[in-house]
Amino acid sequence: MGYPSMIRNEVEFTIPESTMENWQSIVDILAEIIEIPAALIMRLVDEDIEVFSASHSKGNPYHPGDREHFENSGLYCETVIKTRDRLLVPNALKDVKWKDNPDVKLNMIAYLGFPIYLPDNKPFGTICVLDNKENAYPDTYIKLLMKFRDLVQAELELIYLNQSLGDKNQRLSDYLVELQAFRGLVPICANCKSIRDEDGEWHPIENYLIQSPMADFSHGLCPVCLKKLYPDFAARIDAKEKDGG
Repeated sequence: MGYPSMIRNEVEFTIPESTMENWQSIVDILAEIIEIPAALIMRLVDEDIEVFSASHSKGNPYHPGDREHFENSGLYCETVIKTRDRLLVPNALKDVKWKDNPDVKLNMIAYLGFPIYLPDNKPFGTICVLDNKENAYPDTYIKLLMKFRDLVQAELELIYLNQSLGDKNQRLSDYLVELQAFRGLVPICANCKSIRDEDGEWHPIENYLIQSPMADFSHGLCPVCLKKLYPDFAARIDAKEKDGG
C-alpha cells in the first residue's frame, strides 16, 4: 500500500462557493501582508496534490488546478503533510536537502507551510507561502499563517458537519419512503416531523420509529407548528373546539 492511499481523503464533500471565496481572500491577504509572490492552499486529490487556492499576487507561478503526483514529489508540501508539522525553509539554494526540489525550478526558494486537517484528523492539504528571495519569515508571519490555517480547518469542520447532517436527513427521508410499503397510515407533521399517535398525542419522530418501525406516513401539521406557521387558522380551530364545533 503506497503512502497516498494511507492519507487519501475518505470523506467526500463539496467545498461551497462561499468558502472558496473566503479562502481566496485568505491567500490574497497573506501575499499582500507578507509581500511574497505566492500564497496557496493545497489539497490532496487521489494520489495527487493540487493547488486549490492561489493568491492573485504579481509573479505567482501557481494556478488553481495545477497538480503534481504526491508520493516522492520532493515538494515542500509533501514533507509538511507527511511530518504533520510546520516547515520553514528560508533559502532552499543554501540547503542541501531542498536545493533540487521542484519549486526551485519556479524560483520559489523560500517556504513556510502548515498542514491542514479534516475533522477526522486526516490530512486535507496545506496552507503555505513562497518567496523568490531568501525569507526567514518572522514569528509574526508564522503566527498569522497558523491563524489562517485554523480558520480554514474550522470551515472544513462546518462543511463536513452540515453535509453529514444533510446525508443523514436524506437517509431518514428514504427510510420513511420505504416504510410506506408496510402497514398503517401515520400522520407526520410536515414542518417538525413529529408523529401523531392513536390517542392524538404528538411525539418526536425518532421516538415513534423506535416503538413502531412499520408504518406509512401522511403529512399534516402538529398543533405547535400550526400555531407557528398559521396562527390565525390555529386560533379559529381553537375557538371552534371550545365552542364544541
